[in-house]
Amino acid sequence: MALSAKLNLRQSQSMVMTPQLLQSIRLLQFTQLELDRFVQEQIESNPLLERGASDDQDARADGPAEAGPAEDAGSNSDWSMDELEVSAEAIADKLDSSLDNVFPDDPGRFDNAASAQGPSASRTGSDVIGRPDGDFDLEAVVADSLTLRDHLAEQISLTLRTVADRAIAFDLVDALDANGYLDAELDIVADRLGCELEDVEAVLGELQTMDPAGVFARDLAECLALQLRRKDRFDPAMATLVANLPLLARRDFKALSRLCGVDEGDLVDMLAEIRTLDPRPGLAFETSGAQAIVYDVEVRESADKSWRIELNSDALPRVLVDRDYYAEVSRAGLSTDEKAFMSECLQNATWLERSLDQRATTILKVATEIVRQQDGFFMRGVSALKPMTMKMVADAIGMHESTVSRVSANKYMLTPRGMLEFRYFFTVSIPASGAGEDGHSSEAVRQRIRALIDAETPEAVLSDDALVSMLKTEGVDIARRTVAKYREGMNIASSVQRRREKRALALAAG
Repeated sequence: MALSAKLNLRQSQSMVMTPQLLQSIRLLQFTQLELDRFVQEQIESNPLLERGASDDQDARADGPAEAGPAEDAGSNSDWSMDELEVSAEAIADKLDSSLDNVFPDDPGRFDNAASAQGPSASRTGSDVIGRPDGDFDLEAVVADSLTLRDHLAEQISLTLRTVADRAIAFDLVDALDANGYLDAELDIVADRLGCELEDVEAVLGELQTMDPAGVFARDLAECLALQLRRKDRFDPAMATLVANLPLLARRDFKALSRLCGVDEGDLVDMLAEIRTLDPRPGLAFETSGAQAIVYDVEVRESADKSWRIELNSDALPRVLVDRDYYAEVSRAGLSTDEKAFMSECLQNATWLERSLDQRATTILKVATEIVRQQDGFFMRGVSALKPMTMKMVADAIGMHESTVSRVSANKYMLTPRGMLEFRYFFTVSIPASGAGEDGHSSEAVRQRIRALIDAETPEAVLSDDALVSMLKTEGVDIARRTVAKYREGMNIASSVQRRREKRALALAAG
């Protein structure tokens, strides 16, 4: 059978998402920083868009107009700037001294420059501190934060004398990670620099005595040992404890007491000494910092005991479409391409304006429904948190579940119980033990497990099975593996480890 190629024409219907629709969907899940960056890019590329002023800026803009009479009255006062003498001769006459004595470095040298070059020349260091528009640039005078490398470089220049030792030292500094640990093999460093391994080890020994204590360690045990030596607390018992950190992580106090040759009371004191150490000394010089969270919605209790939900105006970028400019440009003689470009700019600007408004409306709808369904949480706390899914919210407000998911991503709500992410309120349901009872929120069950463990005594440490029995008496039907998963997720040790630690602490206290 011969094969041949044919050309067929067929019609079909399909759903195609336009670029504007795709961008609108992306706007819903943008974080605050991403949204600000996107709006700024649109403003820079579209001549019809401009950023609108916030309420605070409008209030400041109206301020000078209201303060007009006060300014007029001040202009007639005796200390008006128009009546002040600021020349070098006038200042010297008032101080009864020459400017050579008052300002020995530059006595009145700006008087002639100011008259020759204008007002801007009379400002000392205007190219460093002042901006062209006259605003004060604080960033120009604020010192840069000290990095770990700069801090170590200062000590290296004072400690190491030879050029070869400094070269090795700076090579090791470049091998430090963000925590201050040395991430390099000494033999590889010696081969790369063409020196002896003993020289690299000697330089490393000098570097490990520098500040901050614990820097240039190659593992956690060495980092703790360096800090203990600095405090003169690295005795044989402490050295044994540091060498057996896995046993410490398992809270095997009996084995540690036997290895260190101390009783449990002394072991607890040694553990308290370990807790005062810094396992990551390099992070003190971390310059990246954490970005502050900007909440999207604020929830407040009104006078009638209902909840008032408001959008955060500072988190809403305001854009204005300059239609007057578009009309003015359209009346001019434009080519076909120029008219098409301006029409596209107007269309994109109008779309962005509507999309931002739709985004704010959708966020407010989702937040309002969350507050309505989780009213008990706002009144009584985590114990009253109800199980809730995104589908429940979507059905209540008439939206698709995917839309609620996009809105809930990276959005925050400022409430009387703290700043919480939207997704915090969406929890799975754990069935109730009694028939006809409502399910329990998984987050509420986690907090109940933590409360039961915090209230236990050294003589009655609760196992996972005991926790399951206690929760079932409270109406929570939960499996043992679920309790273990929740406990491990909250970084709570097992009952065996907790019993060892509590008994050791009780013995030390008694």
